[in-house]
Amino acid sequence: MIPYTVWSEAGGVGKTTLAANLMRAHANQGMKVLGIDMDPQDGGLTNHFGLDDLKADSEADNLVLHMVDRPRGDFHDLIQSTEGVDLVPSHNNLGNLADLLTTAKELEDQTSLEGEFEKEKQLRQVLVDAGIPSEYDVIIIDPPASEGQHLYNAVYATSNLLIPFEPSPKGERSVQGLRDVVSGLETELGDIDVGVLGAVPNKVKGTNVNQKYLNALQEESLPIAPVSIGERGSMLGDAWDNQVSIYELAENDDYRDLRDYEEPTLEKFDELAEFIADQFATTEVTA
Repeated sequence: MIPYTVWSEAGGVGKTTLAANLMRAHANQGMKVLGIDMDPQDGGLTNHFGLDDLKADSEADNLVLHMVDRPRGDFHDLIQSTEGVDLVPSHNNLGNLADLLTTAKELEDQTSLEGEFEKEKQLRQVLVDAGIPSEYDVIIIDPPASEGQHLYNAVYATSNLLIPFEPSPKGERSVQGLRDVVSGLETELGDIDVGVLGAVPNKVKGTNVNQKYLNALQEESLPIAPVSIGERGSMLGDAWDNQVSIYELAENDDYRDLRDYEEPTLEKFDELAEFIADQFATTEVTA
């Protein structure tokens, strides 16, 4: 299985766009893919794929209820499908995740002698109990940019990070502290090693300023993906507006001219998906 979390502490660097299109890229390569949207804000994978009908439904079963041992149905019933990929959508309850996990732990501590409820490990436990690791080839989690229980649960469930990097002052600041963040996550989570699959240069325009910050990324001694995603506002913007991946957009005849122009972008996502899969095939990446 290939599990990873797409995350950067800098907002607006293309985290969700990267996750959504990698889901399709892996699926196009014959893999069964599950995405998990852990971001309580609008604009995550759920919105990207147009699967947010139940996001504000207070009566709907949702991922958070499963994480606090209060499910209203089978976990598999949460999963929605589109474009040949599956997704556990976001729900407004995610906005209260930290508080709900704290309450659930307090209740567990009061009623159980084992005291086995660990807040940072609940997502992984839910996935294991539902048999998800054996059902899917790829699991991609999209948490919010901020640190907290969303990120901790995502990282504990996957043990691996893929980091979008925008070659700009904002992106440089996010990468400069990345080693400390990874070390902090390992300390917080206790018993896992967090693997960094690679930093992915995104929104690259080929300017001298871009190159300055790409050089700064190399100096951080982080693994860098052999693929950089150019600034492709037209295709990515149209895909977002239509709530589809760029692959789905490219298959629409109304976008034939755009598809021909953007073919290299599709190829780069294919190459990036292959790069990620190869790491799991040839190295001891924690799964």
